[in-house]
Amino acid sequence: MAEWRVAPDGGRPEGRSCSHRQTAAPRGGPSAPGGCAQCVARGWRWVHLRECLTCGHIGCCDSSRGQHAWAHARETGHPVAASFEEGEHWAWCYADEVFLLPRT
Repeated sequence: MAEWRVAPDGGRPEGRSCSHRQTAAPRGGPSAPGGCAQCVARGWRWVHLRECLTCGHIGCCDSSRGQHAWAHARETGHPVAASFEEGEHWAWCYADEVFLLPRT
């Protein structure tokens, strides 16, 4: 299991904690050869991809038309998604609204 820590400001000026960071699984879930499956099915493009750290679902980010990563979190209760972009190593907890970084 990956270890995550809350980013220095937690994504909020007052800082915060995350009660889900210990349950976020490591990356390496199902691959996304086609990207966000919901967007592909609709013929939409996405801005960035996010990976659910509970089940490995790949969805598009909040800046994308479909916001499918957030929709997945809301529908399933899976709280943490990581960037699925090359070279990016961070996650977001939808439940606690904080950025997470890998523990170094």
